[in-house]
Amino acid sequence: MTLPPFFSAADMDIAAFDALCSQTVILDDYPYAAGVEQNIVIYDGDNIREALNDTASEAVLKAELTCCLRDGPGVLAIKRAYADTDVIDRMTLAFNEIIAHEKASGQGRGDHFGSNERIWNSMQKTCLHAPDTFIDYYGNPIMALVCQAWLGPHYQITAQVNNVKPGSRAQSVHRDYHLGFQSQETVAQFPAHAQMMSQYLTLQGAIAHVDMPLEAGPTLLLPFSHQFPAGYMAYTQPEFIAYFDAHKSQIPLNKGDAVFFSPALFHGAGTNQAPYDRMVNLVQVSSAFGRTMETINNIAMIEAVYPILLQRIEEGTVSERDVANTIAAVGDGYSFPTNLDSDPPVGGNAPETGQQLMRRALESKWTVEQLREALVAYAQRREA
Repeated sequence: MTLPPFFSAADMDIAAFDALCSQTVILDDYPYAAGVEQNIVIYDGDNIREALNDTASEAVLKAELTCCLRDGPGVLAIKRAYADTDVIDRMTLAFNEIIAHEKASGQGRGDHFGSNERIWNSMQKTCLHAPDTFIDYYGNPIMALVCQAWLGPHYQITAQVNNVKPGSRAQSVHRDYHLGFQSQETVAQFPAHAQMMSQYLTLQGAIAHVDMPLEAGPTLLLPFSHQFPAGYMAYTQPEFIAYFDAHKSQIPLNKGDAVFFSPALFHGAGTNQAPYDRMVNLVQVSSAFGRTMETINNIAMIEAVYPILLQRIEEGTVSERDVANTIAAVGDGYSFPTNLDSDPPVGGNAPETGQQLMRRALESKWTVEQLREALVAYAQRREA
């Protein structure tokens, strides 16, 4: 496959998309699988746990999971990912206690697709709130196996709880972190190879904390859609949205089941028509590669450069291009990682970046003291 330097409208080929999504999963390609439902590969947690008792079997299984997520449908479900659902119930109790505390303190924030209950950074919050339960929950060998199959070693888990109320409507189809959190204008600035590469930096997962028949709205998924190169620009287009609505897959889940998929897979939560809350722990696991080699004190650099750059702007001795390039060099241009409780998204899915703050300061001609105060607040908002 030859990629263009950058994707354009010419690459939004619905026929090519249909050809990819019309593939059929062959069960024989996945010897450890228990079955296939609507092109979603189904594994049994007990069989996986048995395979983990043998080093050779574990290696073969790990390779199979890699192929499923990369070359296959891009999604797999594991029944009984938690053999003992008591740990699920204990973690659910911890979630509810955290939700109640955040509501009482005025910290609770809704989901960014609606007004449901959301716990940002449920990973850290539950670790501090219920460390004993945390060990039993995140020590799960199946979760670790899938993370290793997709990301290799040294990955970092993050998680957010979404408690979806009865009657809550389905999400719009989307791709996920990284580029799924950016505007289409921003996505278009990334070259094609970078858009393709980004899907290999994250693993998406969802752990069911209640039984989810179809009426409860488990995740809607479009197998094989992650294979479409221009998907991060296509998923917002009307004909691709219509295709998703017509061809999506959806399977019921039970408490303790888990689903893992490529972040490039077209997906979205379903409508909750059940008379009870649908609680899911959404897991986003990041590759070790998404980090710089050295730590940079961007705030100190912005403070040092700002007064000189502002003076040059006022004197007319610096071009707009050089201003933009300087901002890009000294400021943090990416919204993540951050604390989404105290640094929520502004006008979209992504909070303000250090570069955007610096640009705002220059345009408003802030004093150095005003800038310093804003940078301190910016840093504090991002702390966990």
